[in-house]
Amino acid sequence: MTNLNLASYIDHTLLAAVATQEQIKNLCSEARGHKFKSVCVNPSWVKFCAAELKDSGVLVCTVIGFPLGATSTESKAAETKFALAAGASEFDMVINIGCIKSQDWAFVEKDMKEVVLSAAGKTVKVILETCLLTDAEIVKACELAVLAGVHFVKTSTGFSTSGATTEHVALMKKTVGEKSLVKASGGVRDYTTAMKMIEAGASRLGTSAGIAIIQGGVGKNNY
Repeated sequence: MTNLNLASYIDHTLLAAVATQEQIKNLCSEARGHKFKSVCVNPSWVKFCAAELKDSGVLVCTVIGFPLGATSTESKAAETKFALAAGASEFDMVINIGCIKSQDWAFVEKDMKEVVLSAAGKTVKVILETCLLTDAEIVKACELAVLAGVHFVKTSTGFSTSGATTEHVALMKKTVGEKSLVKASGGVRDYTTAMKMIEAGASRLGTSAGIAIIQGGVGKNNY
């Protein structure tokens, strides 16, 4: 991995409720300057980021049903369509964790599938919030994500009890194989951790510490 372009793995993230327009503008500037894969922002900032990043090669990623995943399927679909029209290219939706715990697998699959359909071919990542699930639930959720046409399975929102672990990343990658990709997020704030996540199977990293990571340092994960 000596020739790895680490910046291309990073979704440069700012999802804090108190994030200001100036901070979002700076996020875009940093992403453009360091050639990160995307910026990941709340839906209300999508149009602004799309304008800031026009012709830069940096994608605009947004979150759907965030951070709990407990909104209705109809709400998630509508949020996706809104963000798509505003200029989003990637959508990180939170899975319905309560329905996983209830073993209502038909609902879980339909919930994901409706977002995939609403994204109209754009990249959809499903956040499992692995810290709240058993290994068996993670495996089942990953299997259904593949069936729903999801492009990535993602570990965490960064807003729950803990974030990504290499064990969960490896389990997710083993489950989806070549049918989907894995995104590690939550607690990824230094170069060593980032590389461990990639070695475990992650193809994307969600972090607000992207600059520190590519410079070999340690940063704060201020989602």
